[in-house]
Amino acid sequence: MAIDVILGLQWGDEGKGKIVDYLASDYDIVARFQGGPNAGHTLKFDGKKFVLHTIPSGIFRMEQKNLIGNGVVIDPITLSKELDKLRDAGVSFKDRLLVSKKAHLILPTHRLLDAASENAKGKAKIGSTLKGIGPTYMDKTGRNGLRAGDIARPDFMERYLALKEKHLSLLEIYPPVDFDLEAEEARWMECLNELRALQMVDGEYYINEALKAGKKILAEGAQGSMLDIDYGTYPFVTSSNTISAGVCTGLGVAPSQIGEVIGITKAYCTRVGSGPFPTELHDETGERLRAEGGEFGATTGRPRRCGWIDLPQLRYTIMVNGVTQLVMTKIDVLNVFEDISAAIAYKIDGMETQALPYDICDQELEPIFESRKGWAVTLDGITAFDALPEAAKDYIVYIEQQLNVRISMVSTGPEREKLIVR
Repeated sequence: MAIDVILGLQWGDEGKGKIVDYLASDYDIVARFQGGPNAGHTLKFDGKKFVLHTIPSGIFRMEQKNLIGNGVVIDPITLSKELDKLRDAGVSFKDRLLVSKKAHLILPTHRLLDAASENAKGKAKIGSTLKGIGPTYMDKTGRNGLRAGDIARPDFMERYLALKEKHLSLLEIYPPVDFDLEAEEARWMECLNELRALQMVDGEYYINEALKAGKKILAEGAQGSMLDIDYGTYPFVTSSNTISAGVCTGLGVAPSQIGEVIGITKAYCTRVGSGPFPTELHDETGERLRAEGGEFGATTGRPRRCGWIDLPQLRYTIMVNGVTQLVMTKIDVLNVFEDISAAIAYKIDGMETQALPYDICDQELEPIFESRKGWAVTLDGITAFDALPEAAKDYIVYIEQQLNVRISMVSTGPEREKLIVR
C-alpha cells in the first residue's frame, strides 16, 4: 500500500483543508508532514467553521487516526487552543491524535526571536507569521532543538533552560520588541500538560508498520510549493520542504512508498506577505478577487495579494512535486467576472519563456496573459461537471490541457458538500 500526498501548488491558502477533510473518509490515517502553526487549514460543515493550525485535517472524521509527523514544529500553546475547540465541538481525539516524538517544539523564546528578527529587517521584511517557525527549524538544523519526546526526560527543564539562555543571548543583537516572556513562558509550561496527555509514537515506525499492514495513509502538507525552502521564491519562503519530497523526511518513508500526488490550485492565485508574485493585480480586478474570495489569512488575518492564475508557475510546481492529479478550488469566486485571464508565459529581457528564472525576486518578469470568456452566473447547487455552464467547463478543460494533468475535483464553495468529483 502506498502513501498518497495532498499539497498546495501555489503560495499556500489553496484550500487544502477542505479537500483533506473530504478525502479522509477513504483513508485510515491522515498525517501532517511539515510546517507548524503558520498553517491555517479551514474547514466548513454543518454550518460551522473550523481552522486547524497543527492538527491534521482528518480529525473530524471519527474513524481516522491523525499523526503530527516529525517534520512538524509544535507550539504547545497553539495546540492546546486547538484541542479546546475540538472539545467544544464535541470531537473526541484522545485515541485518534498521535504525535511523533521527533517533532520539534516551538519555545516562547523562538517566537520572541522571530518577532525581534523580523522587526529589525525594516522594509526588507520577509512576511513572517511571527509564530517562531524559522528560529525553531534553525535550532533543529543547528542540532540543539527540543523535541516532543524530550518532555518525558528527567532533565527536560535543564535542556529547556539551556536553549532559552542561548536565545536570550541572541536577542541582545536586536532592538527590543513588545513581548511578555514571563507570561508566555508560564502559559507554555501549563500547555505542555496537554501535549503530555497525547499518545507519543515513534512516527517512522508507526507509519511504516501501518503501510505494511495495508492501511491507507494520506500525507497532508502545509503552506504551498512556492514557499518551499529549496524550490520556492527564496528568501521569501517558509523554513521547511513543502513539496512532495518533504513527505519522506517529514514522516520517515521511502520515496518508493509515495503513490498519488494530489496538487491543489485555486482558479486564480494569491499570496500573503512579501515576495515576488508575477500575476499580482494592483487594480480593481485584484480588489474584486480579494472581496469575492474573502482573501484574508486564516492564521494572521492579513489581506492576501490577488492575481490571475499563473500557468508557468503551476507547471514548475507540478514538475517538482510529480503531481498525478489536480484539484481546482474557489472557482465560484470567478462567477462575477465577464472575462478571466491566465498567464501562459513570461517575458524576460524581451524574450518569451515558460521557465521560472533562478532568482525570481530580482528578475524583471512580465506575464503574458490569455483571456477567456467568463460564465457570470452562480455555481451554487451544481454537483456534476456536465451541469456547469459551458464557459466554466471550457475554463477547467483549458487549464487541464495547458498543464497536461487531469483535474479530478473542482470546489465550488468552502462548504464540505460544494465539490464536483469528476
